[in-house]
Amino acid sequence: MVLLAEAGAVTRPTFWQISHVGEVVFYFLAVVAVALFAYGFYERVRRYTTGSEDPIERLESLGSRIYDAIVIVGSNIKQYDRDLYAGVMHSFVFWGFLVLFVGTSILAFEIDIWVKALGQPTFFVGDFYQSYSFVMDVLGLVFVVGVGMALIQRYWTDKPRLWGEHTSLEDDLFVWTLFLLGLGGFLQEAVRIVGEGFQPHEAVSVVGMTIAIGLNGLGLTPEMATAVYRPLWWSHSLIALTFVATIPYAKPVHILTSFANVVTRDPMAGKRLPGVPEDASPEEIGTSSIEDFTWKQLLDHDACTKCGRCSSVCPAKESGRPLDPRDVILDLREYGRELDAGETEEIAIISDESDSVIDPETMESCMSCLACVDACPVEIEHVTQFTEMNRRLIEAGTMDENVQEAMMALFQNGNSFGEPERNRPDWTEDLDFEVPDARETEVEYLWYVGDYPSYDDRNQKVARALARIFEAADVSYGILYEDEKNAGNDIRRVGEEGLFEMLAEENIAVLEEAEFDTVVTTDPHAFNTFRNEYEQFGWERGDDVEHYSQVVQDLVQSGSLPLSGTELDQRVTFHDPCHLGRYNDEFQAPRDVLESTGVVLDEMPRNRSDSFCCGGGGGGLWMDIDEETRPSVERMREAIEDTDDGDEVEQFVVSCPMCMTMYEDGRKTGGYEDDIEIVDLAEVVWDALEAEGGEASVAAD
Repeated sequence: MVLLAEAGAVTRPTFWQISHVGEVVFYFLAVVAVALFAYGFYERVRRYTTGSEDPIERLESLGSRIYDAIVIVGSNIKQYDRDLYAGVMHSFVFWGFLVLFVGTSILAFEIDIWVKALGQPTFFVGDFYQSYSFVMDVLGLVFVVGVGMALIQRYWTDKPRLWGEHTSLEDDLFVWTLFLLGLGGFLQEAVRIVGEGFQPHEAVSVVGMTIAIGLNGLGLTPEMATAVYRPLWWSHSLIALTFVATIPYAKPVHILTSFANVVTRDPMAGKRLPGVPEDASPEEIGTSSIEDFTWKQLLDHDACTKCGRCSSVCPAKESGRPLDPRDVILDLREYGRELDAGETEEIAIISDESDSVIDPETMESCMSCLACVDACPVEIEHVTQFTEMNRRLIEAGTMDENVQEAMMALFQNGNSFGEPERNRPDWTEDLDFEVPDARETEVEYLWYVGDYPSYDDRNQKVARALARIFEAADVSYGILYEDEKNAGNDIRRVGEEGLFEMLAEENIAVLEEAEFDTVVTTDPHAFNTFRNEYEQFGWERGDDVEHYSQVVQDLVQSGSLPLSGTELDQRVTFHDPCHLGRYNDEFQAPRDVLESTGVVLDEMPRNRSDSFCCGGGGGGLWMDIDEETRPSVERMREAIEDTDDGDEVEQFVVSCPMCMTMYEDGRKTGGYEDDIEIVDLAEVVWDALEAEGGEASVAAD
């Protein structure tokens, strides 16, 4: 095979078989396409500027943000999450398209600027041309294979998450246009190679040459190739120019908006919700109209690619409740576009008193588990927008009756049970030691017990187990007794910002009076709020907050808890609570603690960041939910039937009071009471300590 020829011969004509008139027409159409693209891009940006001011500083350290976005987008790491096939497919399409775009841009620069405008000799010859041809052919093939994988996934395997209420002809046209562009480019190249008589240096165009040999074998002569090349060239060019012109107006816009969305992402989205402006009137709280969305939220709407990843991980949707996070985002996008085009009248974004863009029941179904945000490959911040809509409902007086009762109890008593504050420490009375009072003495660990471990019978057992662990480790700890109030995490996510702020300020006042090194929480929800959200109200010790699993991990590793060599005869599975795992990236501490007890851990298919929510977050714990729509029942089934070893699991281990309550209910509802036991991590640890000492199990508590 001859790879190199004389430099003067090793090249190809760009406008082979195209007349000068044809060139003029092409350049005219190219200018029109670019002008349409520029206008559409301008209109997109103009629309974002109509959005309200975003409370997050998203453009600071822009260089670092762009670099991080390049790494995220270039690696396709989000696409690989939960779906290897889709990750490979998108990597092929992304890198193939990018290289083809860069290669086309180099060719345009060489022809139109370097040679025609600057009068310089072409550099599109010799080794450069052959290297260029080889790279373009190989990456072009990668691109076509990637798009072919997309077509198979869309039409052959018929993946459910790719289809939904907003699936339209636009989606089909997008993927088929990409396929025709890739295939048409190779076909055009192959016909030219046949028409030019199989020049030896074209052997580096491995795909084009292979197709050319095949076409020639089927009877395509150089004369025939010359005759069909011109219509083939024009069809490919028109498809390409039409694609460029329509990018800002249709699905291809995600090529631009998705990268911009990744650049401007808030890594704390959902974990730390923005507050309400102090001077906001009740009518200005939450999202009432399209103008209330920030520019970033409008960008979120445009960045959605309809991939359905958020829908496929949403526990509300899987359990049959009326929420599909993708549809909410796309409903908002469609409404905004129709409003801009004058195709619809302005209506409320969310309301139960009239027609609205979003049905209030969908927002009541959201569990604030953050799975949608975690799964989204273009960093759409669903939960933040959902919370703003919940705030509007709260201000309009629309609230689930049970949630309303919980809010009233929280307002009057500082806890969702409506119990007197003086009863908060009653759970300590069954202990054979006195729990220290952190208000009266300096402690290393200030233990924030939480509502459910204080008032709920089942979770009180967990609190007593953890107290015994602290005693066994001989650490300096204490609680706030009746001065402790609900941390407010779920209150905020339900949309009751005013009550959240009241509770936060009261808790902060008590915390600032106490002397401690670390706040320890039983509840991951409180852990998230103390750690990430109280800073907004002037408390600057978020870094000094730990979940009890992290503290126990430290105590085990330091030798304060003698668990080395312990072997509990139990096969267990562990449920990652949303607010500890997805919210705060703590997956290892509970597993290290379990390992130290000697139990055998069987993981469920959905674990760590893929964990499936219990259904208690976002106010779900306070609502009456139909048995058929409880995520906890599905999770129980998964724990019993689908663990990694396939062996029978005896205990379902949690490390969150809400999870304990939801899964105890799910066990009963699903009829699994005789199949599995729900236990807390603290109870497992105390069982292990008791086993070391040969005493009775804490389960007898």
